[in-house]
Amino acid sequence: MKNGLWTLLSKPYAGEDFFLPDLCSSMAVFTLVVLAELLVLILVLAVPVAGGFDWLSLAMASLFVQWIVLLSAALLCRLRAWMQRRALLLALAMCFTVVVGLTLFFSVMADWVLGAGMLGPPEFHLQQMLRHGLIALIMTSLLLRYFYLQQQWQRQQQAELKARLQALQSRIRPHFLFNSLNSIVSLIGSAPHKAENAVLDLADLFRANLSEADGVATWEEELRLCQGYLRIEQYRLGDRLQVSWNIAALPPATPIPLLTLQPLLENAILHGLQPRLEGGDICIVGRWDAGCVELLVSNSCPPLETNHQGARMALDNIRARLTGLFGPEAKVESWREEARFFSRLVYPCNHPLSILQRSH
Repeated sequence: MKNGLWTLLSKPYAGEDFFLPDLCSSMAVFTLVVLAELLVLILVLAVPVAGGFDWLSLAMASLFVQWIVLLSAALLCRLRAWMQRRALLLALAMCFTVVVGLTLFFSVMADWVLGAGMLGPPEFHLQQMLRHGLIALIMTSLLLRYFYLQQQWQRQQQAELKARLQALQSRIRPHFLFNSLNSIVSLIGSAPHKAENAVLDLADLFRANLSEADGVATWEEELRLCQGYLRIEQYRLGDRLQVSWNIAALPPATPIPLLTLQPLLENAILHGLQPRLEGGDICIVGRWDAGCVELLVSNSCPPLETNHQGARMALDNIRARLTGLFGPEAKVESWREEARFFSRLVYPCNHPLSILQRSH
């Protein structure tokens, strides 16, 4: 245990996220100011005063503490990148040194300005400095412990989200893999060159499906994969499958989770076109407008509406993946209008050219 703790403290902090948050952000500064003011209020209320509440003491203590908090946050913000490259023990020692050092400095300066009227050299009152230093040490320890627990909680949430997305993606996997393999088998004897092209398209689908579950691709990459899947189905269905694309309003660099459109196309073929002897058509409309991506897939469907558990599962999986990656504003809807079935997905995207590329 001792060796493990020393190993942890003697090396730079592992991981992309540092235990000390960005104290230059407005939310972090606001939180520190509020916590500091609550501490001041507790300290003032803990001192009994005859004749009512001592507003002057509250004002002076607030000025004293807020100066320390804001300057400590500014210095630690500037030193954060430096601390990330140093041993964890040194980073913790730097945090304590900055806060306690500023506390002692302002204790001496406050006593010199308010007590001595800036006459003569500053005096050092050991008991007062020890009291203020211990308070700063305890509060810094509590805040660092809070930051550490908050960071661990966030890492746990991200790990759970990634595991959930991986489980959802693995549920989608058998649908298109097994159906695509069946299509290839049917082509081997009659059209071997088409079977070879279908294998290449399937290889691309394998590569995308085995990538990271939380990976985000571009619309251009997703479109290429979906066109490859449709080529495989085209070999099997022939003229029974007609596809039209209306995607000029969707920039190629728009971010989209991998294999999001493909399950919608598979549902359209399996539950819409395949049961019809004459087949049907699929229409894909995509656009980006006002920070929002919208994809609409419509397809011909049989006259009698049937209940397809697989279709609902695929839509639920897409909805869960979009919500996990883009937040609660993402939506997946489906409905039927006479002889056509519609699937629509919408999710926020402020800038289509900014995307986190991931290797597949």
